Amino acid sequence: MASLVQPVDWTALTPVLIPAALAVAVLVADLFLPQERKPLLGWVTAAGLAAAALTVIPLRDGHRTTFCQPGTGGGCSYAADHFTLVIQVLVLGGALLTALLSIGTTERIPAGEYWFLLLSSAAGAALLPASRDLATLIVALEVTTLPAFALVGLRRDDRLSSEAALKFFLTSVTATAVSLLGISFVYAATGTLQLNAVAEGLTHTPDQLHTLARAGVALTLVGFAFKLAVAPFQFWVPDTYAGAPLPVAAYLSVVGKAAGFSGLILVTVVAFRPYAHVWGPATGVLAALTMTVGNVGALRQRPDVKRGAVRLLAWSSIGQAGYLLVPIAAAASADDPAHEVGTTVAYALMYAVVNLGAFAVVALVERTAPHSRLADYRGLYASRPAAALALAFFLLCLAGLPPGVIGLFAKVAVFSSAVGAQHGWLAVIMAVNVVIALVYYLRWTALLFAAAPDATPVLGKDADAGTGADAAAVRTPAGLTLAVALTAVAGIALSGAPQLILRFAQGALL
Repeated sequence: MASLVQPVDWTALTPVLIPAALAVAVLVADLFLPQERKPLLGWVTAAGLAAAALTVIPLRDGHRTTFCQPGTGGGCSYAADHFTLVIQVLVLGGALLTALLSIGTTERIPAGEYWFLLLSSAAGAALLPASRDLATLIVALEVTTLPAFALVGLRRDDRLSSEAALKFFLTSVTATAVSLLGISFVYAATGTLQLNAVAEGLTHTPDQLHTLARAGVALTLVGFAFKLAVAPFQFWVPDTYAGAPLPVAAYLSVVGKAAGFSGLILVTVVAFRPYAHVWGPATGVLAALTMTVGNVGALRQRPDVKRGAVRLLAWSSIGQAGYLLVPIAAAASADDPAHEVGTTVAYALMYAVVNLGAFAVVALVERTAPHSRLADYRGLYASRPAAALALAFFLLCLAGLPPGVIGLFAKVAVFSSAVGAQHGWLAVIMAVNVVIALVYYLRWTALLFAAAPDATPVLGKDADAGTGADAAAVRTPAGLTLAVALTAVAGIALSGAPQLILRFAQGALL
């Protein structure tokens, strides 16, 4: 009889354990630190997230597993393979940049609670791509999400923040309930929660359980569609991003999305592979609908709306989610979906860098234009040339135009995956949406270099705050400056050597 007592591979777990342990340490330290010393918590959080990301290096062979069931021939709940490691670097790096964005820009938010929730969510996001059974996966997804909607509502004196948190919470609860119902149906049909075993069970499902299994697959995918803000379940995103503190909106747009897509890849490509004829066409339709709704919503943003810049990035993130779904839809008809999975990961890495960079510049501008209208960016180059050039570069990357070469190459990789899988109709819809997206990305870019409506650049005076202070006189936090610099350098480096990311499209990550 096999022993149920087994060793735990703590080295494989370090990318998850470090942020989890640090979350508790930061919350306790907050009780004893005086108010003037609490900014140290932000730097400790950033250092801890950087250390967690570096612990991936000893795991780069990609052959570690733990929490395995004896006698199952490799049925493990945690796997540190190459797919896991790449996503963990993405989410921990995104959380690190979010921490840098937050230092000095979240004075109205309780420090201990903020850093505790951010680290807790990051730990869940790092666990999610390593999950190899449906129970661990859904727990990791909730650990990622539950602290996130608390982060959205931490500005207790802001009505919009409370409304955004409530909308996010209700959507999340609905998604979780639907996912759990679907997973219970799958378990009833297969008798297992291990992803590989689920795939085997679905292949040999008795005839009387086929309908139950298909319903379980469909409900699980609907739950993930809610979590990922896939159309028509995207209604909560613009209001949530606009009401959340800006670093939290940036976190949701990148880390939350990356974690959610990693879970979607695991349940579709691994667990539900035998039912590819069910989820493949559905994912293709959702991809087309999501990119269209997102890009049309961004196109309709008016320049004089409060938080218009954040809302545009919110709609843009919905459109980008549609592009991320395209390779997953193509994977359904591929004999070996490794290329399609790698293409999604490569696109997610590109999107994470440039989208966080765009949010960082928006956070910089908000310090002198707190209403964050698109019109506030008119003439930005005259008052903040470095910030204007950085934002222009990030927007061109998102649009897929030179000099944002990495954005162009990533879109071509996604486009080729659709064409190669004989999804010509999806490639055509994607091409149309890329053209639509060019309009609002270039319109915002043109505003940066346009002449201000009067002799004084718009950002030279803080009309919203009514202080009349020069933008240059407003002190920029070191963390925010570092976040803009890091994302700009990373974007330029990737545009100069796109193979650093696009090689993942050729590798077998799973």
